[in-house]
Amino acid sequence: MDKRMRYRRISLIQCDIELGEPAINERKLTEMLQSAAEAPEKPDIIVLPEMWNTGYAMDRLTALAERDERCGIRRRMSELAARHQVQIVAGSIAEQRNGKLYNTMYAYNRKGEEIASYSKIHLFRLMEEDKYLEQGKALGRFELEGLSCGGAICYDIRFPELSRSLALQGVHTMFVPAQWPHPRLNHWRSLLIARAIENQMYVAACNRVGDSGSQAFCGHSLIIDPWGEIIAEGGEEEEIVSGVIDLSLVHEVRSRIPVFSDRQPQYYD
Repeated sequence: MDKRMRYRRISLIQCDIELGEPAINERKLTEMLQSAAEAPEKPDIIVLPEMWNTGYAMDRLTALAERDERCGIRRRMSELAARHQVQIVAGSIAEQRNGKLYNTMYAYNRKGEEIASYSKIHLFRLMEEDKYLEQGKALGRFELEGLSCGGAICYDIRFPELSRSLALQGVHTMFVPAQWPHPRLNHWRSLLIARAIENQMYVAACNRVGDSGSQAFCGHSLIIDPWGEIIAEGGEEEEIVSGVIDLSLVHEVRSRIPVFSDRQPQYYD
């Protein structure tokens, strides 16, 4: 594998989110993204957390959610990707399409082109997502400069069928924006490590920190390799968590332990 294509540096923007304040949140994310992009070791890919524009201000989403791709957050993410010559997995945002609300991830290449979107399939009833949001209807698979990527959003990681479906479609790296709370930090870490091991893929998961009402969020954004080893992990404060992935390791692990060719799907139903 060409050395330039083999290694990718990923930076996760782990930050607090102001409930129901899109302008404040966008200003903070823009500043942190710029800091990541201008670091001495510039990342190839920058990842943002879940619902970073509004937080879980569910009863106000109709008024607060993103509406216009031509002049809103999506256009500005495109401009930032082009300006900094970096690829962005822009976490997920609350957006309104065709009169319905969605929790949607977007991805951009270095030219600022919006190359993919994924709307959260598994809606989290404990935070009343199912009452306010429309369920996504398709998997999120895309490519970033030859890197086969997949998307999952927060609660999605509790459903191994989703990540396995992505792996079976050739995905090597799964990106997970999240707002994962205490006291379930152990679940967060364990589920992400399991998804990496069982699918022999990289997992790059960007969680938020801080408080929202009575809920505290646990951070610990993670980059995990296909053996389940942790490459980088954040704490519980705002920070940029960075690490380098080696794509040749995916091929090595999958050839040494051939779980995909040893599957017996005829018995699974």
